[in-house]
Amino acid sequence: MPQGLTIVVPSACHKEPPMKIALLQMDPTVGDLAGNRQKIAAGVRAAQDRGADLVLTPELALPGYLPRDLLLHTDFIKRSWETLAALAEELASGPAVLVGMAEPNPSTEGRPLFNCAALIQGGKIGAKFRKTLLPTYDVFDEDRYFEPYAENPLLELGGRKIGVTICEDVWNDKSFWKQRRYKVDPVERIAKAGAQILVNLSASPFTAGKQAVREKMLSNLAKQHKLAVVYANQVGGNDDLIFDGRSCAFDAQGKSIARGKAFEDDLVLVDLDSGKGDLAPDVSCIEEEIWKALVLGLRDFVRKCGFQRVHLGLSGGIDSSLVAAIAVEALGPENVLGVMMPSPYSSQGSIDDSVDLAQNLGIKTLKLAITPSMQAYEETLKAAFAGKNKDVTEENLQARIRGTLLMALSNKYNSMLLTTGNKSEIAVGYCTLYGDMSGGLGVIADVPKTMVYRVSNWLNKSRGKQIIPELCITKAPSAELRPNQKDQDSLPEYDLLDQIVERHVEQHKSGQQIIAEGYDPEVVNKVMRLVKNAEFKRKQTAPGLKVTDRAFGSGWRMVIARKE
Repeated sequence: MPQGLTIVVPSACHKEPPMKIALLQMDPTVGDLAGNRQKIAAGVRAAQDRGADLVLTPELALPGYLPRDLLLHTDFIKRSWETLAALAEELASGPAVLVGMAEPNPSTEGRPLFNCAALIQGGKIGAKFRKTLLPTYDVFDEDRYFEPYAENPLLELGGRKIGVTICEDVWNDKSFWKQRRYKVDPVERIAKAGAQILVNLSASPFTAGKQAVREKMLSNLAKQHKLAVVYANQVGGNDDLIFDGRSCAFDAQGKSIARGKAFEDDLVLVDLDSGKGDLAPDVSCIEEEIWKALVLGLRDFVRKCGFQRVHLGLSGGIDSSLVAAIAVEALGPENVLGVMMPSPYSSQGSIDDSVDLAQNLGIKTLKLAITPSMQAYEETLKAAFAGKNKDVTEENLQARIRGTLLMALSNKYNSMLLTTGNKSEIAVGYCTLYGDMSGGLGVIADVPKTMVYRVSNWLNKSRGKQIIPELCITKAPSAELRPNQKDQDSLPEYDLLDQIVERHVEQHKSGQQIIAEGYDPEVVNKVMRLVKNAEFKRKQTAPGLKVTDRAFGSGWRMVIARKE
């Protein structure tokens, strides 16, 4: 459609111009067309009861976000539009709704789909508003599926001209970003076309601290273009991605007038006449933000994969303690089992700390001593290992015995095994493939060790009691695979390690650049070597919940066989 064209849709709810927009902050399940339809319908009815003139869903709300290669299944796309047509009929008497969809591209050129917002009102599917900016960085690969579209019309609803954008379209403001990814700015075009309101259907994944940037950016857009900005964001967890919700709105002066709840479903009503809306309080600190994200991510991953119960190995260390606490918060203590697997090298203190943690959390425990299994392996391998000294091989066997036992419990009891490794360990390969890396989900796989301590301390302080035993926090971290072993026998202190890993992984800095900042060359070169050599392990690990700007997950695309 040519630039400047306006689609006029009469208001179903009021004779006066529509001023109330509802943001349907929902948690879709990828591929669940029937379930997602029900959530949208329920949300629209609730919005109608509150007098909404227009309802926004998140990006790709009906098929679910991030659908990845489901988008290549033409039958799935066909069924999604049949489902939308049925939804339109069901909501015929309600307000106008913009629903996130994947729309077939009728052209014989370009990508097969458009990422669009489809208007439904009066029982029918109306105009489609297509996404212009398609991200292809980090976890995103939209150019694989979607064709960009630059000339969307304005939507006129009850006398108001509304510009419709989708997620990335609002992330390219030249007055806000020093470095822009795209040459075009859909918001600038929409403002010049005469829009009075800008709406955005979004599925913006969570990373720690992102909401502050998000709100500052949207406020700047509103002030710069002198129009109200209304932003509906997805909530929930899908695979490694977590969505924090916190949908928001700003008036034409850039003032915050609405915000959805953090990490919860919500229906946010914005009254643009009065300049007021539902304004939920935000989280208090980054530790709380990460805690809530991990709880939501774990709950949704387990539920959406069809499990009810989880279990994990309890070592008496801080990592397994925090994962157990997150699991209890997400699923309830009745659905969490802690498994203790002591070896001859396990200290009594670690066993006692595991018992104390289980009592604090109210979870059941199971004790499986691995000494007999260790002896059996040693006997089986005695001839093969003749003349060889004991080394990391025997240490790894202990971890793999434990991994085998934990996976057996998963099979027998239909329970998902949670891995307990943190980002620091995974970065440098301080973990055992087919051992402690076994499992269905890496709950803290993107949480650096120093942040594990911070979140654990925050948890105890926020609850006003010791959830995680003090000794789990204060004792020196150890894998306890040999006598008197400590993590720092093999690794730099975690404070230092995490600084180097952050600069390399999240800031994309080379070893030489990090050394130039004043870090010890010997330490930096060791860490760089460990990160490189551990790539083959990371390719075989469980998916991990993403909470930082760059995780070792779907957005990490490093080759295994390389030379630098």
